[in-house]
Amino acid sequence: MKSNKFIATGVLLTAAALVLSGCQSGGRGAAPAETSTDAGTTETTEAPAAGGFEKGSVIGVALPDKTSENWVRAGAIFEEGLTEAGYKPSVQYASEGDAVASQQQQIEALITEGAKVIIVGAADGSQLGAPLEKAKAAGATVIAYDRLILNTDAVDYYVAFDNFKVGELQGQALLEGLEASGKPSPWNIELFSGSPDDNNAGVFFNGAMSVLQPKIDDGTLVVPSGQVDVAQTAIQDWTAENAQKRAETLLTGFYTDKDLNGVLSPNDNLARAIITAAEGAGKGIPVVTGQDSEEESLKWIIDGKQYQTINKSTPVLIDQVITMVDELQAGSEATVNDTEQYDNGVKVVPAYLIAPISVTQANIETAYADDPKLQEVIDGYKK
Repeated sequence: MKSNKFIATGVLLTAAALVLSGCQSGGRGAAPAETSTDAGTTETTEAPAAGGFEKGSVIGVALPDKTSENWVRAGAIFEEGLTEAGYKPSVQYASEGDAVASQQQQIEALITEGAKVIIVGAADGSQLGAPLEKAKAAGATVIAYDRLILNTDAVDYYVAFDNFKVGELQGQALLEGLEASGKPSPWNIELFSGSPDDNNAGVFFNGAMSVLQPKIDDGTLVVPSGQVDVAQTAIQDWTAENAQKRAETLLTGFYTDKDLNGVLSPNDNLARAIITAAEGAGKGIPVVTGQDSEEESLKWIIDGKQYQTINKSTPVLIDQVITMVDELQAGSEATVNDTEQYDNGVKVVPAYLIAPISVTQANIETAYADDPKLQEVIDGYKK
């Protein structure tokens, strides 16, 4: 595969699903040294290796606003995991309604705090070049978390789930759900994609369309609205309100005399909004895909309202990021497993990709063995 496959224009081709190496929180890094304190006792510190930094250093985390349950969880897990690993976490969230400007300011504040590594879940990956260049000039390492940072060489690593594969799994699940519905083809479907300022939105959509487009071409699937490209299907800011409004408009405009059989939804928040719109219109619930394993959507899958979600385990992803921080602290290069695919428009960003898992009623009881919190939600709801 060539390095131009994941360029910033969103023309994206298949990335192979890659297996996460077994790294767990705790027990990371070299053995600490003991130093005397004024009280005559000892405390553990860790001197940096050549090219590394002290174990107790500030590690900055700049995340988008809290409109997604997944981002809220991520902040708490970063705080806990980095603290347990011996660092001083500084976790910041962008302000809702002014996410880009506030995130730019927060990155500059993290530089002032002396953060040795700055982990960025970008509010808008194309708008962070200037503050990240300042971070690099100050000696910080920059890790793009979940969303690729675009159009700058001031990003060192990218850590994410294989997002093209996420889209493929969503497309496959939509077809499987339609086939299992008992209704004959052709099936009427509509397509939704994420916010246009999120680079991942196009990746998810293109992955799904690699599965769905052949079925549209051969007539198995029909899109009555004719809205089949990422610009037409985008939901600004990933908000449920915008998704529900678009779904209601589609139902009113194209489904007065026909059924809506399925919907490609890129995440759980939008999926529930689409289902709510269908119920409000007096329509049957279509087969709807999702992503992020939000707690309410897990319950809806158990109840048969939402067909599918994606397990992109936030604890697993963050554990990998912290493992990379440990490697950098020790003076090593961070481990990556992809050095070809993620061209951000200026450079190919070395990446560590993790394979996502598709979740339906068929496997929901076992799909979250790596996430005790969500497993507890499932077990408790099924009782």
